[in-house]
Amino acid sequence: MGYWIDGPILVVAEEEICVMIAEEARDVLVDGYNVIKNNLMFRTLETKSLAEARLLLIRQLQNRYRHTTYRVIVVFDGDGKHEQVSHEEHIRIIYSRYGETADSVIKRLSAEARSAGRLVQMYSDDEDIRQTVADHGGTVQTTGHLMKQMQSAPRDVAIRSQHRQKMRRIYGIDTPYKLEDEVEPDYPSNKKKKKRSSRHHR
Repeated sequence: MGYWIDGPILVVAEEEICVMIAEEARDVLVDGYNVIKNNLMFRTLETKSLAEARLLLIRQLQNRYRHTTYRVIVVFDGDGKHEQVSHEEHIRIIYSRYGETADSVIKRLSAEARSAGRLVQMYSDDEDIRQTVADHGGTVQTTGHLMKQMQSAPRDVAIRSQHRQKMRRIYGIDTPYKLEDEVEPDYPSNKKKKKRSSRHHR
């Protein structure tokens, strides 16, 4: 069973819902330490452990982009002899080599992606790198914008919630699935009314 709602097709199975979203090839580039340095949550954790701050950022990126086809790359300044590349699920993690900054790596990745015809979305508050990526034709966003995205509901949940609400408006019916994390209206409790009524009779 499926629905066509403003683009995405929602396929409802017995125990799961597959959200199929047509997405363009896109690289999401994240200036790792810039995000950590410029946002309070990471900055607070960094004072205790920089490694823990990095791990939290990576995990939040995993949650944010789990249901997309985007190629997500977070870049940190490193000091190794060679550039180091690893993966955590679908997140590529790069440490620059000694003598090369993370900014330089991001600029190179941006140019390579645009040459390959891929869209580029980059998150950093550094003006120099933002200008370079914009010159390549990429989209630049602040680290604050990234924080808002990582703290919002996952994309598939948001789409399903919108679909459910639209079905209610158009047909006055519920979709054949229930979202555990969908916020329901806060109806007034009848208990308070009963208490008021009993007090009135005293």
